Amino acid sequence: MTIDFSFWLLLLTVISGVIWGIDVLFFKAARTHRKVAASASAGTPRHDPIIVDYARSFFPVLAIVFVVRAFLFEPFRIPSDSMMPGLLAGDFIFVSKYSYGLRLPVINSKVIATSDPKRGDIVVFRLPANPSVNYIKRLMGLPGDHVVVQNDRVIINGQTMPLQMDGSYNEHGYQDAQLATEDLGTVKHTVMFLPGYLPRDFDGVVPAGHYLFMGDNRDNSQDGRFPQVGFVPDENLVGHAELIWFHWKFSEMPIFSRIGTRIH
Repeated sequence: MTIDFSFWLLLLTVISGVIWGIDVLFFKAARTHRKVAASASAGTPRHDPIIVDYARSFFPVLAIVFVVRAFLFEPFRIPSDSMMPGLLAGDFIFVSKYSYGLRLPVINSKVIATSDPKRGDIVVFRLPANPSVNYIKRLMGLPGDHVVVQNDRVIINGQTMPLQMDGSYNEHGYQDAQLATEDLGTVKHTVMFLPGYLPRDFDGVVPAGHYLFMGDNRDNSQDGRFPQVGFVPDENLVGHAELIWFHWKFSEMPIFSRIGTRIH
């Protein structure tokens, strides 16, 4: 079990709920009676214990946040350039937690299957070597696929994925990067190649119950082509990236035009 933010949020929700519940069951009635008697005699009402007051105030908020975050949508911040040009470092995104099945929070055990991941999906997953670290990449290889990456061309089960060059990219610190549209059959998306970088080749068969992910910034992405990441098991999937809800790199001004951008 990974001790992460979900664990602490669940713990706070349970503690506040237990405090509030115990007070309602065992202490509130007697305290209310004493408060009425004290008010009648002294004219000054007595307040509830501060811990009960806090628990009663915070429990509904914590419970709602926990349910939404665990089963519906979870926010993430893009920390690197690996998914450029579509996703920029500093993008804040919403990830659908129910796209690939409902999972019990904290232990991440799937209890209800919804749909299977599709090639071309942009997915947040837990790094197999360190599940406390989240990565976001594009799904390239499904279970059983033979994936070859050679000179920046992706070959899946013997079929080369069509790639059409689309000019250069000169934004956000990059100069003369090459853009291309890659057709995965299920989705067409933009990838980026960097001049002067050696392509990272790969050849492997995706094991059952696992997936192969790659970044759209092909020459600047530590992804499934590297042993530090490798193949990602199904239980490490967090959810499908859906929407950019804000953009802000703390050293720069926010880019408000990215708010509301759908992720493809």
